[in-house]
Amino acid sequence: MKLDTGTDELLCEIDVRVATVTLNKPHKKNALGDTLTPALRAILPVLEARSDVGCILLTGAGDAFCAGGDISEMGRNDTAAVSNRAFDDRVEELFERQRTLTARIYRLSKPTVAALPGAAAGAGLSIALACDLRVAAETAFLVTAFRNIGLSGDYGASWFLPRLVGLARAKSLLYRSERISAAEAHAMGLVDEVFPSASFRESAFRFAVALAAGPTAALARMKINLQTGLEQSLDASLALEARHMIESAGSDEAREAIRAFMEKRPPQFHRL
Repeated sequence: MKLDTGTDELLCEIDVRVATVTLNKPHKKNALGDTLTPALRAILPVLEARSDVGCILLTGAGDAFCAGGDISEMGRNDTAAVSNRAFDDRVEELFERQRTLTARIYRLSKPTVAALPGAAAGAGLSIALACDLRVAAETAFLVTAFRNIGLSGDYGASWFLPRLVGLARAKSLLYRSERISAAEAHAMGLVDEVFPSASFRESAFRFAVALAAGPTAALARMKINLQTGLEQSLDASLALEARHMIESAGSDEAREAIRAFMEKRPPQFHRL
């Protein structure tokens, strides 16, 4: 089933409980811009609310995931009118753009997977880092890129990276802006799986299907447990786990899992 995103620059299709969202500007390496980015923001709550979506797979058309912000649009938008706007207003606007994109992806109640057929750079890398998991084609690479255009970074790069690879390595990735191959990214924990390029899209989809077939509500609780735990005490996390565990124990998902165990079969959490 294809969903209307309002623009050809963003495609969305739902199949086997996986919503595949494709950044579709291959001629610009799927760079973010004034049409693509708002469409991406708008589709996220739609997919989160749908009962037929168990996993969101975010990818890019052609041979790239996302090259970051569209430099040509940055230059066009850097007019005197923009420059003369109050500094605080510009800061607030960028904060809101970030909050409604990468922060929204990070907090989605359903598993998210970034599938990287090629380059993930700058804000494009930040989007990939905001997802729960990442898979990459063997020819893909990651690069923070911000230093190369004299910028300090946005869309959460400085928040996600230390949590994934540690502070020292995050500083190296941001300060030096070296290209990291898919194999290197896998070794440091930035990428969960690396697939052959020739069959990458099929492999990434199967990866997402396995997540989408899982117990959706239990996975949502796991995500909250993990992400909230980064910001709170052990006792607070134990209390949260206890509440979620009791909620899960009384759910249809748990009852199905127990029946499947007794019947010596895989659990079927969803009817397709």
